Parts: sequence; structure tokens; C-alpha cells
Amino acid sequence: MHHASCLCGAVTFEVTGDLPCGDGCHCVNCRKSTGHFLASVDLPRNRVTITGEDNVTWYHSSKKVRRGFFKKCGATLFFDPLFQDWIGLSLGAFDGPTNTTLNLYTYTAQKGDYYELEDHIEQHLEPPVG
Repeated sequence: MHHASCLCGAVTFEVTGDLPCGDGCHCVNCRKSTGHFLASVDLPRNRVTITGEDNVTWYHSSKKVRRGFFKKCGATLFFDPLFQDWIGLSLGAFDGPTNTTLNLYTYTAQKGDYYELEDHIEQHLEPPVG
């Protein structure tokens, strides 16, 4: 079981089982919503339990995706593709060790110019298909 929360603790979520490897999305939307790039893990919805979801504000960044953040403390928590059976969870929200690493960078052509990508992590100009 992995536990996570927003900055003030009003929104929490739990994940059953191990966390998969994460990804770093460098698209403009993720950079603007987080202030850097979004490091997250994608999990089947049935493995995630959210408490305090009525405190989450959902911003529809496209017709297919909404992003969840806590309206009071501003913590970026969720990347929710509306027509998929998974949800992305911000790795920075997890309490304690995650026992995972990033294994993929996406939208690398849109990355900020103030940081470098790690060469050992798989990189894609857009998300890989499949």
C-alpha cells in the first residue's frame, strides 16, 4: 500500500500494490501546471482510492484530459484521461519511499531550456503509441 496527499493533507489517496515505473511529461501544459515537468505513475483506477475528492478542482486541459489539483493548497495531484481506465498520480505527492523510478520522458521537444534530460531514460518527442 502506498499513501499520498496534497500539501495540506485534505486530499489523500492510497494505491494497492507496487507502483510501476513513472514517466516525466515535458509538454507545455504539464510544465505550466506544475512549474517544472510532471513526474507521475499511471495506474488502473481500481487500484486507487481517493479521500477528500470533493476538495479537488478539475481543470479540463483538453476534450480528453482533465487535471486535478487541490483548490486550497494548489497541489497538482492527478492527470485524468477521461476515456481511459487509468489515472496518472503525481509522484511528488507520495509519502515515504515509492520504490520506483522514471523510465520514460515524453514531449521532450517541449522541455524547458533550463534543465537537461537524463540520457539513460527513454525519450520520445510525443508519447509512444501502445
